[in-house]
Amino acid sequence: MGLDGAKVEATIAVSDMNRAVDFYEGKLGLHGTREDPDGGRTYQCGSGSSIHIFPSPRAKPTGATAAGWMVDDVEGTVEELIANGVTFEQYSDGPFTTDDKGVARVGGYVGAWVKDPDGNILGIGNA
Repeated sequence: MGLDGAKVEATIAVSDMNRAVDFYEGKLGLHGTREDPDGGRTYQCGSGSSIHIFPSPRAKPTGATAAGWMVDDVEGTVEELIANGVTFEQYSDGPFTTDDKGVARVGGYVGAWVKDPDGNILGIGNA
């Protein structure tokens, strides 16, 4: 049996659902497709994947990427999200050094990272 054939969903704890919904819907452009009785919300993304945010008094960022989207055009997606008011992270050390918009290029990989209102890091990378 095992988990290798099972669908997986990213789940992210947040401290304030209203603030999180404003970010995930208003800035990232996601559309809630399922709302839980506890106030959590699931957003369907491409290829049957999804991200679920839920209120938790224990919400705190890990300091690492919590979820990531793979897109065909990272730079175009970054431009669109900047126009929506998203600010991308800036990194100047380590393997990923970003440009002024927050885009890093390492070998064939192109990526950018943003923090949600709770400080959870979300990635956007090339497909």
